[in-house]
Amino acid sequence: MRKYLDENKMELDSVICNYCGKKLLVENGILKEGCLEVDATFGYFSRKDGQNHRFDLCEDCYEKMVARFRIPVDSSEVKELL
Repeated sequence: MRKYLDENKMELDSVICNYCGKKLLVENGILKEGCLEVDATFGYFSRKDGQNHRFDLCEDCYEKMVARFRIPVDSSEVKELL
C-alpha cells in the first residue's frame, strides 16, 4: 500500500507490505528496499470484470509467494537499472 505526500502522487511518503504489514524504507520520496508493486486490471470473462487491484509486497513476502508456484518464475539479469 502506497501513500503519497500530495494528491498528484508526485512524492512517495510510505510503502507498507499488504501481506505482512512491514513498513518499507522510504527516504526523500525514494523507496530504498526491494518491493513488488502490482497494479492489475481485470477484463472481460474474469470474476472481477472492470476491477483494478493494487498492492505491494516486501521482498520476503514475494519470495514466500513465488516459492509456492508450480512453474518457477522466469528471471534474468538486467544490465541497467533506471
